[in-house]
Amino acid sequence: MPSVRPASNPGLPSGGTFPRAAWARCGARALADLTDADLGYGDPAGLPRLREELARYLGRVRSVLAPPERIIVVNGFAQASRLVADVLRASGSPRVAVEDPGSVGLRDQLAAGGVTCVPVPVDDGGVCVEAVAAARVRAVVVTPAHQFPTGAVMAPERRHALLRWARACGGLIVEDDYDAEFRYDRTPVGALQGLGPDVVLYGGSVSKTLAPGLRLGWLVVPPDLLDTYRAAKYAADLSCGVMDQATLAEFLARGEMDRHIRRRAVEYRHRRDALVDAVATHLPGWHVAGTAAGLHGVLHPPAGDDEATAALAQACGLDARPLSGYCVDTRRQGLVVGYGHQSAAELVRAVKALTPRLTALTGISPARPGPG
Repeated sequence: MPSVRPASNPGLPSGGTFPRAAWARCGARALADLTDADLGYGDPAGLPRLREELARYLGRVRSVLAPPERIIVVNGFAQASRLVADVLRASGSPRVAVEDPGSVGLRDQLAAGGVTCVPVPVDDGGVCVEAVAAARVRAVVVTPAHQFPTGAVMAPERRHALLRWARACGGLIVEDDYDAEFRYDRTPVGALQGLGPDVVLYGGSVSKTLAPGLRLGWLVVPPDLLDTYRAAKYAADLSCGVMDQATLAEFLARGEMDRHIRRRAVEYRHRRDALVDAVATHLPGWHVAGTAAGLHGVLHPPAGDDEATAALAQACGLDARPLSGYCVDTRRQGLVVGYGHQSAAELVRAVKALTPRLTALTGISPARPGPG
């Protein structure tokens, strides 16, 4: 049997932060309210009540134009990307542009679905729209609110340019809004879908807000593609499990999601600040890139191989991955560090422990500049 590659995702919440008591209360209420008919084979698009609650939540929190009839509940964004692959392949357009650097898991899902991924570069303003146009594709997957892994936010002019590209060529923009609720320096930027619901297929999940093990996500589909994606979801697995759908609907309706996100955002900001301050204190030649958002940051050492540096950082207790591992054609060096599942004290201890190991590796103390 072929080996299964482990998920290369450092931006995960801790299982210890899952709101177990609130989820259990909502689950009990949801089970009591489910009808006998609800326990049969349901609508492949998902439980109607969950779609109604998602429509309210996404409109209020992410400025998404999401009427319930255009929402499809999926088993996380991983299934969403596989459905995108199935539809693109069936339509005769088996090429899709992906961000470079970008998600390894996304590329794996698309490739497994028979789609060719065409890497297009990302800079501080997000995906390079000229490269998307030059790639001669009919679809592109982007993370505009908080690019993974660089942390860039797509600039307003890029957003509008990407929408113009899609409308001019009949293209599709797939928006992966994976952790946009967590922004620490200002109000989260609205979803791209709110500017272009006719050409944006919007996807999200509870993997970063609650837990990836729930396997719950959603798509908001442009009107002309709705029947196609409903059929693709039905062909994939008939529908998602009703119990977790009903529980999430109750969780949203009772404001538990809002309360949980507010609590977690305070803690995640504290953890990110601790990481940034520790790097400034103990690794002064380094800098932290990306927006103050999400559950991961990108550290840039002044020099050195990022694979070797990532291995040292992991040995010291940091959840660090080499930035180069997310690249295809681009050549970027750095460490992608997850802080969502580690306390501030653990992050500081790990950074402090990294300093002598780097000195032993390079012969140069990170606390002082190297030779000019």
